[in-house]
Amino acid sequence: MFSLSEMYIDQKIYKAKSININGKLFQFDEPKIMGIINLSHDSFYENDTNSPIKDILNKVKRFIDSGADIIDIGGASTRPGAKLPSVNQELNRVIPILKKIRTKFPEVIISIDTVRSKVAEEAVLNGANIINDVSGGYGDQKIIEVANRLKCPYILTHNIEKSINSDHLKSDHVIKEQIRFFSQRIKELKEKGVYDIIIDPGFGFSKNREQNFNLIQFFEMLHVLHTPILVGVSRKSMIYQTIGGNAEESLNGTTAMHSFLISRNASIFRVHDVNEMKEVKKLWKASFK
Repeated sequence: MFSLSEMYIDQKIYKAKSININGKLFQFDEPKIMGIINLSHDSFYENDTNSPIKDILNKVKRFIDSGADIIDIGGASTRPGAKLPSVNQELNRVIPILKKIRTKFPEVIISIDTVRSKVAEEAVLNGANIINDVSGGYGDQKIIEVANRLKCPYILTHNIEKSINSDHLKSDHVIKEQIRFFSQRIKELKEKGVYDIIIDPGFGFSKNREQNFNLIQFFEMLHVLHTPILVGVSRKSMIYQTIGGNAEESLNGTTAMHSFLISRNASIFRVHDVNEMKEVKKLWKASFK
C-alpha cells in the first residue's frame, strides 16, 4: 500500500474538465451547484413531500435563478436508520414531479437520487440526465446496466458493500480506502460500458465523524482519480455534532465546509441552500481566478 505522502498530487494537472450529458459536454471549468429537491417523508432535513406542485416548481425556479446548475430529485431517505419505501412509492413520489420540472425547465440538468434500477430507468426516460446512486453500485446491480444502456452519467458514492446507510468503515486512513475503492469500481464501470463517472466520497455514509474529517483533511488526494468529484456535506451531522445545534442551525458550519472544499477543487456541491453556495462561489472566484 502506498503512503499518504505518495498520494499528494498537483490538483491543477488532474482537475476534471467535462462529462458527456445527452451528447453535449458539461464543463467543470468552475464548480457546479446541485440543488436538492427532497421528496422523502423522513429526511434528516427539510422535505418537499407535502408541498403543492406549484411550490416545488417555484423552489426549483429559485434554485435556478440563484445559480443551481443541477437539480437533484430523490424520493427515498438515506439517513441512518431510514426505511426504504417500496419501488412503487418511490416512483409515485418522484416521476410526476420530475415530469413537471422537465416541462417547465427544459434546459436544466436533473439528477435522480436513487439506488434502484427501475426508478433510475423511469426517471431518465422521463427527463433525468444523471443517475445519483449512493449504494456504491452494491445495491441493485441492474442500475449500472441502465446507465450504460441509456448512456447516462453515473454518480458513484463511496459506501460499504451491501450497506446504504449503516455500518462504519474500519480503516484509520479513509482516503487510502477511497482511492482503492474508486479505482476498482471505476475500472468495473468502464468494463460495463459506463464512462461518464462522477465520484462522491460519501460524507456520512459508513463513516464516523472522525473519518469524515480525515476525509476533509486529505480531500485533494482524490484528484488522482481524474474524475469530477461531488461533495454532499450540507447540514449533515458531522457539522452540527461538532459545533452544536441541529441541522436547522448548521448553515454557518455548512458554509465553512463548502469554503474549504471549493478551495480544494471540488467539482459539484450538493446543497440545500443554493444562494448561500453561490456566494461562496463568487468569493472563491474573486479570490483565486
